[in-house]
Amino acid sequence: MRGAGGTSGGIGRFFIGLVMMVAGGYLFFNAINVTQQFSLGYAIYTYRSFRLTSGMTLIPFIFGIGFIFYDYKNVIGWLLAAASLIMLGFGIISSLEFELRNMSAFELIMILVLLVGGIGLFLSSFKSYV
Repeated sequence: MRGAGGTSGGIGRFFIGLVMMVAGGYLFFNAINVTQQFSLGYAIYTYRSFRLTSGMTLIPFIFGIGFIFYDYKNVIGWLLAAASLIMLGFGIISSLEFELRNMSAFELIMILVLLVGGIGLFLSSFKSYV
């Protein structure tokens, strides 16, 4: 009987590594707090002293929607609407902040051992042992 990936690496190593990897990944991502500071007055792009706020990106969007409703074949309207939505999306994503919650060194070491050890076992199950 062949193991994981058609090699003789072992199905046991595959499943143990998979369970460890999933458990470590879950605990790691569960320990991350995500906060944001997005508002319509928040500067999403800054060039020297010029600040482009997220509310300012809605102005070309409004004009673009107006052009689209006037003539749906108007390329400028579609470009204005799409560009401002893309800028708004990047602004929202760039305003996110990630931080690890407070935890003991033991908790962090256990999470990393589960995650990295699981990845190692999982990948070693694809290796052929002859």
